[in-house]
Amino acid sequence: MNKFFKFSNLYLWFMFAVLYLPIFYLIFYSFNAGGDMNSFTGFTLDHYTKVFGDTRLMIFILNTFILALLSALLATAIGTLGAIMIYYLRQKSKRQLVLNLNNILMVTPDVMIGASFLILFSLLAIQLGFFSVLLAHIAFNVPIVVLMVLPRLYEMNDTMVTAAQDLGANYFQVLTRVVLPSIASGIMAGFFMAFTYSLDDFAVTFFLAGNGFSTLSVEIYSRARRGISLEINAISTLMFIMSLILVIGYYFIQTGEQRRLNRMAKAQKGGRRRA
Repeated sequence: MNKFFKFSNLYLWFMFAVLYLPIFYLIFYSFNAGGDMNSFTGFTLDHYTKVFGDTRLMIFILNTFILALLSALLATAIGTLGAIMIYYLRQKSKRQLVLNLNNILMVTPDVMIGASFLILFSLLAIQLGFFSVLLAHIAFNVPIVVLMVLPRLYEMNDTMVTAAQDLGANYFQVLTRVVLPSIASGIMAGFFMAFTYSLDDFAVTFFLAGNGFSTLSVEIYSRARRGISLEINAISTLMFIMSLILVIGYYFIQTGEQRRLNRMAKAQKGGRRRA
């Protein structure tokens, strides 16, 4: 058994190395004074200075964050209500059917989603741009939010809902004062996941961006096609740091929520003992 655990730990560290070494290699050469990634000739911040001095690139970064924020907010609202609807479906067969349809959207390739939306918007004569990309991002983020919120609903104490209804609370009050606070951690997790997916998306945005709108991922792709530039390394490094900050922020939010739940559980146990 000990040998198995040692092997599993070695395998885990090997997989982390395979995944993270290329990222650290990219970050390392973002500080290279030379113009390529063949040899490190000296430390410099010129590539980061060029990134922040590029007005066109700053517009794309702003577009990316506005798109990610709006799509995450709207997808979180829609996905949360959808998860609640799925949870309260009485027939198990219908609930399973809706979940299967939701899971199909999760595993559908981004290229297929982008192409299908392109065909749809072309048939509806919808101009490609910010609005088309926003709709597509909301569409592929909603299933993610549903999957993040549903487990919290299954962990929710249904007796609290029943008690609120017995005390005269209407459906809106039950939703806002009982259900949503109980699943707040799942909603927050869904928002962070949706924000991250939208921030990193390339394939769907590439299909639907049009001529007047673009995001950072599409711009990085177009620059990479023209040749190696260490400005791409600098942009990628900044995006990696942003993703890392989001992960750390989400970790602290989850930790604080878990501590709050533990305190509530201890308080309930103490009340039962005194009773």
